[in-house]
Amino acid sequence: MPLPGVCWLVCCRQGFSLLGRDYGEKEEEESLELRNKEDLTPNGRTPADVIVSQPTANGTNGHVVSESPDEMKSLIVDKNKTTGLEEEEEESELLVKGWLLREVQGNWIKQRRYWFVLTQDSLDYYSGPEKGARRLGTLVLTNLCSVIWPDKQTYKETGYWSITVYGRKHCYRLYTKHFNEAIHWACSIQKIIDSKSPVETPTQLLIRDIEENKFNPEVVEHIYEHNPILKYSQAPLYAPLLPFPYGSVEHTYHSGKGYGSVREEAVRIFHCLQQLESAREPVPIIQGVLQTCLDLRPLRDEIYCQLVKQTSHTPAPNTAAHLRYWQLLTCMSCTFLPGTAVMKYLRFHLKRIQSQSPDSEMDNYASFISQSLDKIKCRECVPSCDEIHRLMNRQEMLCTVHYPGPGSCQLYISSHTTANELVGRLQDRLGLQSSRNTFALYEQNSVWERPISGSSLIADVLTSFFAKESEAKSPWKLRFKLYCLLDADSISVDSIEYLFLFEQCHEMVVRESDGGLQHAPPCPPLDEIFPARALEARVLVSLSAQLDPPPGRPEAQRFPAGLLVGALWSHKQKVEQDLRLRSQLKEEGAVVMASVLERWKGLAGYSRGDSMAAYLTIVRQWSGFGCTLYEVDFYISSTGNFCQKLWLGVAATSVSLYRQGESEALESFPYGQICSYGISDSNTFRITAGGRDLLFETNKLSEIIQLMNAYFSALHRQRGKFSNPDVTDATELGFHRLNSPPLPRLLELPSHPV
Repeated sequence: MPLPGVCWLVCCRQGFSLLGRDYGEKEEEESLELRNKEDLTPNGRTPADVIVSQPTANGTNGHVVSESPDEMKSLIVDKNKTTGLEEEEEESELLVKGWLLREVQGNWIKQRRYWFVLTQDSLDYYSGPEKGARRLGTLVLTNLCSVIWPDKQTYKETGYWSITVYGRKHCYRLYTKHFNEAIHWACSIQKIIDSKSPVETPTQLLIRDIEENKFNPEVVEHIYEHNPILKYSQAPLYAPLLPFPYGSVEHTYHSGKGYGSVREEAVRIFHCLQQLESAREPVPIIQGVLQTCLDLRPLRDEIYCQLVKQTSHTPAPNTAAHLRYWQLLTCMSCTFLPGTAVMKYLRFHLKRIQSQSPDSEMDNYASFISQSLDKIKCRECVPSCDEIHRLMNRQEMLCTVHYPGPGSCQLYISSHTTANELVGRLQDRLGLQSSRNTFALYEQNSVWERPISGSSLIADVLTSFFAKESEAKSPWKLRFKLYCLLDADSISVDSIEYLFLFEQCHEMVVRESDGGLQHAPPCPPLDEIFPARALEARVLVSLSAQLDPPPGRPEAQRFPAGLLVGALWSHKQKVEQDLRLRSQLKEEGAVVMASVLERWKGLAGYSRGDSMAAYLTIVRQWSGFGCTLYEVDFYISSTGNFCQKLWLGVAATSVSLYRQGESEALESFPYGQICSYGISDSNTFRITAGGRDLLFETNKLSEIIQLMNAYFSALHRQRGKFSNPDVTDATELGFHRLNSPPLPRLLELPSHPV
């Protein structure tokens, strides 16, 4: 560019900067309709004094308060727009002041330099530091404001350290080249915000008045009559009913799902609620509202207040359109628990509706919601469409549970039914109440199985099946099985528990099996009756013995010199080894199958029960009978022992280690010798026994902890003691120290080194 052009550009930039400083747009923080607690007189306000009208659209984007003089007062009086810097310094004590760059929207110059002043009430900026300089903008600071601290990413992209201050109407993005200066501003602003008293909305004030006068019906009716904000409205809502922090949702609660600020989402949801009245299919809208409440936790109390508002003083309460609000309130009461203050307000509302409209649909919904609030646990998943349909009609869901063998049973469950409750009902139905062993529910498909925690909600488990089935082809199902085998000798041969024991032992022997022998043809495949890993381990051992050179003889050159020839020779050798392995597997499989068939011939004429008894007789000979095996990637102890690819067996009396494919335990630790156990990091399990620390890497951490907790609790119950407070049936991702470990039984052997 020629030199005159450069000079012209520099002059224009300076001119625009001067114009911006002298005639920058005025951004005043308007009066705030929210109130501080300290604004209320101790005894001067009565319930009739708080009169708030329905919010309407206005310049402040907030509630329009009634014409009562007291209600027209705002939290902070607007500052005089003509006040200069000198007068401002006289009015309030300055905390921080200095030059900062502020991001300006809608201009080709993105950042402008202003003189910023922080006081006890606001953050102001001026055209300059001189006396009498014009104030160009004000951001009033309340306890709802928020600050985003400087980050490295912005510094790398722009060369400036930035801080962002969110107010009710404005957002100031400020920049400086000095990190310490940015931190000083952020700390000072945050300190002012933290010193402010909590802000209360008119709705909160009215809720408190109703709670204080709930035993005085006349006063309560007077509050409802003179405050339209508490009653049903067809007009849109322009501000939330409860106070929410200012700022974007990305830095406050949830990111990545396209949400706006929490205040914006509260207003949008009220619009969705109004759409329920005319929606042809309400389930998607209800599910969307519940999903938003799951993602943005602070919105739950807000939605409860909005639903109470829309179910109060409705013009046509018994119409289908109005009952949609009650149906959504039913779904909310079975999914999320409101806060303490909102819970009291909701219960008062339900009792009021029941007294005003007895023997009506609203009465039925109010009764159902009251019962749900007594049982509710916060859900981990949004209810499925089928569950929402059931809740809208106040009906229970039908759940199918499978158990060993071809059997299954169907039970009705509610949104609050836990796995422990369903297990108890299944034990009653199958006649297993007196069993000394414990049972559990498992989520299972053709390739995967996991026990369900006793406190888990069955409705959440069933809902998760829909998401999992969309990712995997095989269907998921609930399965009822033995969990802790505490006393196998007391199981009667004629009981269904004996079938449970047989099926579970067979699944443990053949881990890849997808069912018991009753599903198999007369001559089932080998992989259903013999563990494939054990067969492969035998073949690999024999092949390694054949490939190892004899001792004392140097290894011969395997391929001629030359890189290309050597690579081709190595590939050819690998192909030959694969063919040899397949041949060996086929031969070894034929030998094993012949041996199995020979043993089966000796069972000719056996009944189904006799065959299971013979099978269990053989399985009982294993020292680890009844244990649950978990794969661990490595094992290392404080004595220096190190092994890879082991099985960790958790049984009723001990924890043992096995090499995969071998029946004898490498090491066994009775519970009497275990001092502590738990999770040391995200995928490492640790056991301290006999002064030694043992570390295992596995992806089954929660299942191992849960099973060991169940065994310890069962042992304490059997000995007539209260269960150890450090040991519970639930899955705990902590480290458990056994202050008084149970004494080992006489049949237990002390542990021995590897």
